[in-house]
Amino acid sequence: MEKYAWKAEVLPGKLEEYIRRHNNIWPELTEVLKKAGICNYTIWNVGNELFGYYECEKGVAYAAKVQAESDVVDRWNEYMKDVMVMQMDPETGAQPLMEKVFELD
Repeated sequence: MEKYAWKAEVLPGKLEEYIRRHNNIWPELTEVLKKAGICNYTIWNVGNELFGYYECEKGVAYAAKVQAESDVVDRWNEYMKDVMVMQMDPETGAQPLMEKVFELD
């Protein structure tokens, strides 16, 4: 199973709204994530920084492809633009891949 991590920033004063939106995540978005083989998805916060981690049952490339082809993911990203800033890779349209530098199993 491949692992994936991303980082982003919550805009100043928007953390509570960011959390509220995730507490009310759209069912159609969770369907897309599950279809993409994404599981064990967790997001952490410190200050205005966000760190997300998930595992990809069908591989990172497959998860990225399913998300890139989803209108629901596009709508969610647009919905979240007023509470967060996330850099996107211009080639993949997804968050830049983070390089793993350590792992303890």
